[in-house]
Amino acid sequence: MTVLPDRPHEGFTLAADFPEADSGAWRRLAAGVLRKAGKDVSDDAAEDALSTLVEEGLNVRPLHTADNSPEAAGFPGFAPFTRGGRPEGGSVTGWDVRQRHDRPDPAAANEAVLADLEHGVTSLWLSVGASGVPVSGLERALEGVLLDLAPVVLDAGDDVEAAAAVLFGLYEQAGTAPAPGGNLGADPFGHAARTGGYDGVTDRLGTAVGLARRCHETRPGLRALTVDALPYHEAGGSAAQELGCSLATGVALLRALTDAGLGVEAALGQLEFRYAAGADQFLTIAKLRAARRLWARVAEACGARDSAGAQRQHAVTSAVMMTRRDPWVNMLRTTVAALGAGVGGADAVTVLPFDHALGLPDAFARRIARNTSVILLEESHVGRVIDPAGGSWYVERLTEDLAHTAWAWFQEVERAGGQLAALRSGLVGERIGAVWEKRRGRLATRREPVTGVSEFPLLSQAPVERDPAPEPPSGGLPRVRRDEAFEALRGRSDAATASGGTRPRIFLAALGPASAHTARASFTANLFAAGGIEPVHDPVTVDAGSVAAAFAASGAELACVCSSDALYAEQAAPVAEALKAAGARRVYLAGRPGELRETYEQAGVDEFVVAGGDAVAVLTRALDLIGVAP
Repeated sequence: MTVLPDRPHEGFTLAADFPEADSGAWRRLAAGVLRKAGKDVSDDAAEDALSTLVEEGLNVRPLHTADNSPEAAGFPGFAPFTRGGRPEGGSVTGWDVRQRHDRPDPAAANEAVLADLEHGVTSLWLSVGASGVPVSGLERALEGVLLDLAPVVLDAGDDVEAAAAVLFGLYEQAGTAPAPGGNLGADPFGHAARTGGYDGVTDRLGTAVGLARRCHETRPGLRALTVDALPYHEAGGSAAQELGCSLATGVALLRALTDAGLGVEAALGQLEFRYAAGADQFLTIAKLRAARRLWARVAEACGARDSAGAQRQHAVTSAVMMTRRDPWVNMLRTTVAALGAGVGGADAVTVLPFDHALGLPDAFARRIARNTSVILLEESHVGRVIDPAGGSWYVERLTEDLAHTAWAWFQEVERAGGQLAALRSGLVGERIGAVWEKRRGRLATRREPVTGVSEFPLLSQAPVERDPAPEPPSGGLPRVRRDEAFEALRGRSDAATASGGTRPRIFLAALGPASAHTARASFTANLFAAGGIEPVHDPVTVDAGSVAAAFAASGAELACVCSSDALYAEQAAPVAEALKAAGARRVYLAGRPGELRETYEQAGVDEFVVAGGDAVAVLTRALDLIGVAP
């Protein structure tokens, strides 16, 4: 009998019979695979060939090792704060769970506020003024809130001075100091970016400086200024552009505060930075880590003590990624985003409700939003470890590359005269617009899929209705969404359905057995459903003799031939001819035609639909052809 060792490692030498691997061997093997796939690459070019563009200026390599890892990122709580602004860990509760409230009715807002605070929310983010509760209703909205325990963050735009006066009055009435972590939300540059009101920045900046002085002198723990990077993210900007604009804004505010007599460290203590957290968890983690590192560099250049350079961060799940169709999927997106924000070290995290894009959230949506953070903190224990992604060669490299790209953009903005000048001249808008235009191309071709919208749409799902939300500030940088092109197509289809009683349809002419046609029939159904065009796949298979009757029974005006290349060569041409003769206004063929393109076109095929093609263009032409109004 063989006696096994007491410990698993005793008596075993792992990989003893294998030669030692190195990066050169990996490149040779990877290049060999690429050459078999028809790509002529050298061994040294294998990594470049397999690199992935994450977003403008950021490429992710396929392999990360200690050889290409950047220098150590330091320790949490110490400059450059890449690994976190606080040194403590272990039993720390994690991030501040901050819920946003936009409801304009003060009584309804108060009911929602109290419900949130009773069920896991630890701070409040209130929209005040034209886009939320009126300034006159702010006291009612906060009725019953223990202001020494629940930090309050305002988003009041032009009404910031009046809203701050009400909040100061409430603190005085309560006879208590504000709970640490609150913010008056003065944001002259972010407001100008939203509204285009560049001429009013000087006056708003004066108001902001006055509020900062008052907070510093009379309300320690309450900050006055927010550096809001969301306008740049929500206009379609990249992570590097979001970071660079936030740095330029922060520097402009520091100049104004120190010019007014505040010390550098006091000025730094008046700022909180707000960033978007997206469904790409690694990019979110890297963005927050890079932001702290970059701001520490700014603080160092200003002569501040190391400890003063710890950036306070508020992460908000991205509104750009939220969809109006199949909004339930947004729960998954915001969960991943909140995880990335927490792992990335955000001090406060706001999870937008899944129905955010549809209007004012209901109680269920708010509950799911706050419970997303609660589960991550209380059940997944994400907050118990500081910077759990630190040391990952991939995350460290992504942080490093993002920091360098963002710093270069920040320097360009500074050379242009600073954030206000760059906004006024159109530099910021033009650069962000160019990035978004490229991303729109990836969305249109579904290289960046949107689940439930451009991929796997469910046409039978009933729309989710919500009370309309107040109109947000506008007139400056645009607000974009990933779903906007497909949402426009679905809107056209909905209008046609409402007026005509049935959706636009496309008949799927599937040839041969399921093994031959299923892949392309599924692709085609998915593609056209993304534009609100209902696929009809009944009967399951047809041929040239039966296709005319099947098409007539479908009620469709469009048709698509779906099968394998081998069956196309035998049957596609006669089936296309039969479809045309039966009255199909446009006949598609799923797949690349190859050498038989001319044969298919002569038989009546009007267009070929392929993976990676411009889905928005295909669907727009289809709706135009059958007379669905834009």
